[in-house]
Amino acid sequence: MFEGWKIECTADAGIDLPQLADVDVLVVGGGAAGVAAATVAAEKGKSVVLVERYGFCGGAAVAGMSGTICGLYMASEKSDQPEQVVFGFAERFRKALAERGGLTAPQIYGKTYTVTHDPLMWRETADQFLEAAGVKVLFHTVVTGVIMKGETFLGIVAESNAGRTVIRAKRIIDASGDAAVVARAGHSYTFGDDGRIQNPTMFFRLGNVDMDAFSAFWGEDTICPPKVIDAISSAHQSGKYILPRNKIWIFPTTRPNELMVNATRLSGRDGRMLNVIDPADFTEAEIEGRRQVREYARFLAEAIPGCENSFVVDTGVEAGIRQTRSIVGRDTLRNDDVLTCRKRPDGICRVPWPIELHSGDKPKLHWLLDDYYEVPYGALVPEHGENIIVAGRSLSAEHEALASARVTAQCFEYGNAAATAAVMSIEDGRSFSSITGEEVRAEMARLGSAL
Repeated sequence: MFEGWKIECTADAGIDLPQLADVDVLVVGGGAAGVAAATVAAEKGKSVVLVERYGFCGGAAVAGMSGTICGLYMASEKSDQPEQVVFGFAERFRKALAERGGLTAPQIYGKTYTVTHDPLMWRETADQFLEAAGVKVLFHTVVTGVIMKGETFLGIVAESNAGRTVIRAKRIIDASGDAAVVARAGHSYTFGDDGRIQNPTMFFRLGNVDMDAFSAFWGEDTICPPKVIDAISSAHQSGKYILPRNKIWIFPTTRPNELMVNATRLSGRDGRMLNVIDPADFTEAEIEGRRQVREYARFLAEAIPGCENSFVVDTGVEAGIRQTRSIVGRDTLRNDDVLTCRKRPDGICRVPWPIELHSGDKPKLHWLLDDYYEVPYGALVPEHGENIIVAGRSLSAEHEALASARVTAQCFEYGNAAATAAVMSIEDGRSFSSITGEEVRAEMARLGSAL
């Protein structure tokens, strides 16, 4: 499949395209990882450009309406109170969002907790961070190619309605979520479990809910109770509804009488896994997602107390994507690292979130009780290529490990780590691969990350 194109430079070669910017740090993608990376790099005095294909930041959290900041709290069967173990930039953003009134209190999610955010306030909070830090933000801009000298990244080719331009940078942070810059250079990546990725989903918000009646029936846990699983299964088997997923999750939002629903499971009309890197499959996922939203909304209205007069407020701007490309890194987060809750001196982020694998007939959860593991710095550094680092869900990780490591709180901290390393790299004249995780960890800890 076409990945983009690459311009090879020699020392005296020019490029016959207008140059839009020449900066210290270029961040590609404005999701949680990109916002954190751009903010932190700019706050450390570097000139920063962030490019984002939508007219707002938020990535999967906003465009995909995942709607929660997962990964902040420990899982436990011993405690009935949330214990936060991830801080740093994730906590800065959580606090700022809460101060706007855009975040709920912690809600029970199985054996842990999560918080639900208002997607509009998420965008505004990101705007606030980026503007205050002095980041130059370019919305409605996409990467179509890379500029290379040998194995060294010099910049990108960007497209917008204004045309095609070049952005040069001393260091690039690929926070696209899809390893878009790495892939366009022709560098190595993996794709799920031998090509099989986690199912995408289409989130939606449901308004005009009688919250007292709903809560009395549903209970405190945002994961549906067994009686609802049974009701969905029966409704699907009856042929009255098409409800491919019977274990669904529903979260009260910051808005009165509103729920955010994670219920759909998206696959091809012929039952195949959808490759959402392919625009044809991505399109099929979104059309099918909107159809499933109506089915689940109809089921909720007819079967769940409190939802009788409810209506769909909106769906995600795009299908919620859990997994696409993962880079081949200098180090890799292994499945056993997660299962054994491995701590490491080069760890740059704690992860207490369970393995939450959306593949096959139903979601699979493996809890990390009263513990967490740490992600190695080398999982952000591509095996090949200079001047580039990755932040976000495309880190180097095995399939099941990524099903834990990909969530929002951790993506904030991956961006924090990538920016910290980028600043060190520029100031010391070192490559990303020569910087140690211990150095990055120490600087992140100094600025508030719990490490």
